[in-house]
Amino acid sequence: MIEVIKGWFNRYFSDPQAVLLAAILIIGFTVILTMGHMLAPVLAAVVIAYLLEGLIRKLERTGLRRIFAVLIVFTLFNTFVAVLLFGITPLLSSQITSLARELPRYLEIGRSMLEQLPEHYTFVSERQIQQLVDVLNREVGTLGQTIFTFSLSSIPGIITIMVYMILVPMLIFFFLKDKAAILKWFGGFLPQDHSLASHVWEEMDLQLGNYVRGKFWEILIVGIVTYIGFAIFGLKYGILLATLVGISVLVPYIGATVVTIPVMLVAYFQWGWSTDFAMAMIVYGVIQALDGNLLVPLLFSEVVNLHPIAIIVSVLVFGGLWGFWGVFFAIPLATLVNAVIRAWPRDQKASA
Repeated sequence: MIEVIKGWFNRYFSDPQAVLLAAILIIGFTVILTMGHMLAPVLAAVVIAYLLEGLIRKLERTGLRRIFAVLIVFTLFNTFVAVLLFGITPLLSSQITSLARELPRYLEIGRSMLEQLPEHYTFVSERQIQQLVDVLNREVGTLGQTIFTFSLSSIPGIITIMVYMILVPMLIFFFLKDKAAILKWFGGFLPQDHSLASHVWEEMDLQLGNYVRGKFWEILIVGIVTYIGFAIFGLKYGILLATLVGISVLVPYIGATVVTIPVMLVAYFQWGWSTDFAMAMIVYGVIQALDGNLLVPLLFSEVVNLHPIAIIVSVLVFGGLWGFWGVFFAIPLATLVNAVIRAWPRDQKASA
């Protein structure tokens, strides 16, 4: 047994480059796991800096100095955030409040529909329906208390958001302005010969940047197109539902399936089984199909393709470890694992 372990270790860790890469990965994952909550503003700033780096590079290719390119892109970014905060957010808040007021009526309609099921389906008993209705009544009774508790517990979150609104823009600006100096500083801690780590980093730098920028444009395009489609039919809570549909693209396969449920329910409660309901669902289905078959291949053509099983597993694993950020970076992290496995040196003599 010891010989087997020794042979495996010699095969995969006999190269000093492999040991260095393993140490970097272990340190990185340990820092994120133990200090991820404290470093959340830094992680957010890194993500947004990656998002903006593509625009800065395009401006630099025109001959513009980096500092001026950074100032222009940073100003555009702040303008975009201001539009979201003062233009879109109030509308979302209004629709969420309206939905909360309408929710008891929707639940009452759902309860009436449940009570009629035994008349149409013999395999459903009145006792089962009554138990389900009792559960529904308890949930409606606790809804107000839940909202009140949430409003109190959200006060610290509001304070945190205000802190983020100050820290994150500052971090973004300095990440963009001093990118070369920061990377050089990190490189100073590495041994002189770190070609393997540099190779993996260069590949991941390209993959991560492409993924973050592509995912941003996918969310924006899908959200806007979905809102236009819902607005044409006059679907209630169009901005709220379109926002949910846009955010759902963060979780491949699973997100679109989950967000379809509230879209269908709102459309049904508004129109019932009607032509408007059918047309709205057809338009929604077309948008989802175009996203998966046209938009995703166009935006992520430079990102390594992964098997659907690998994507789902990575979403579950990294989402469980790091929550939202784990879900957002599930595909790049899976790509990192794949890149490390492919680049990892192997001692073929030790394995013989």
